[in-house]
Amino acid sequence: MSLLSFFAPCPRGLEHLLVKELEQISAEHIKPTNGGVAFAGDTAVMYRANMHSRIASRILLRLGNQGYRNEDDIYKLAARMPWSSYFTPDHTIKIEVTAIKSPLRSLEFITLRIKDAVCDYFRDLMDVRPSVDTVTPDARIYAFLTETEATIYLDTSGEALFKRGWRMDKGRAPLRENLAAGLVMLSGWQPTQPLFDPMCGSGTIIIEAGLMAANVPPGWQRGFAFEKYRTLDKTLWQKVKNDIKIDKTQRALYASDISAHAVNDLARNLTRAGLPFPIAFEQQNALKAMPPAANGILLSNPPYGERIDVVTASEDAAFFKDWADHLKAHYAGWNAYLLTSDRDVPKYMRLSASKKIPLFNGALDCRLFEFKMVAGSARKPRVVADEDDGQ
Repeated sequence: MSLLSFFAPCPRGLEHLLVKELEQISAEHIKPTNGGVAFAGDTAVMYRANMHSRIASRILLRLGNQGYRNEDDIYKLAARMPWSSYFTPDHTIKIEVTAIKSPLRSLEFITLRIKDAVCDYFRDLMDVRPSVDTVTPDARIYAFLTETEATIYLDTSGEALFKRGWRMDKGRAPLRENLAAGLVMLSGWQPTQPLFDPMCGSGTIIIEAGLMAANVPPGWQRGFAFEKYRTLDKTLWQKVKNDIKIDKTQRALYASDISAHAVNDLARNLTRAGLPFPIAFEQQNALKAMPPAANGILLSNPPYGERIDVVTASEDAAFFKDWADHLKAHYAGWNAYLLTSDRDVPKYMRLSASKKIPLFNGALDCRLFEFKMVAGSARKPRVVADEDDGQ
């Protein structure tokens, strides 16, 4: 069987983790780029990528590409794609176009031309045109333009893969599930270790860790666009699902938050996530939260404002200093990992970060800081210069 070509976008900074995932499902010709990974594989690889990837945002099937000079060239490219092999005019469609250094001025006009190409294709073939649905389409068609080349993709995922199906309750600035999974991986946490998020919000980090530990695939509770396509191999898809083996071993996972609303969100999300073991959680202030074990991994995306009872930047700094004093006094033997867009956090905490990993939470430029809490670290606090090294 000839290999199909795919592209999987992902949060910037997590490409190397996505490469490892793709290697584990026998993908071939894996090539990371900024913001995603290109790869090749058969239909089973595509099914497994959608079901099992915790990092990818989508799995896009590459249909074709060519050089272009104007919008008509892109229309012609889209018009010759074998759309009827995948869906019918009864399916709704949505077109999305992104570009880097394209000389063409209007992406909206290019989107319209690609839509016309798909509709004209079906009109000429079947004398009927598919309808557009920009909210819940059956088939999403993506075009990516460089300065000289256009590539057409068909989305196999449907809703973005970070939408696992369990998170209905979330805070004002929720962490996407695939970034949360990436944080767990970057921390080096192993399921045999205790993991604690003392500012858990709606529980995205701790639930993603639990799903990883239980070997519950992120796509377990959701559907995919490829299930609606004419190319669906029901027997193969069922085999991919039958191969899933859940690990019910109890894990030492702990979460807390000062906000009662956040803890209630976590409780509801845990119920929907369907983990095969319980997670310990409670409402408490991070400044008073004692370590749930002698050592382990503390991993959090510290919020600002109401969930830590601060309002101003100076109060943020004071909170992090007080929290660092608490960690130094009680968390010797723990490794703490904090995701934040504020590069002054190490200075506030008067701690030297042993790692600082550049990441993007959407468009927000962030750092994942690692702090190794050692015995006696509370005795000699020192002010640290700006920890960012320009990464």
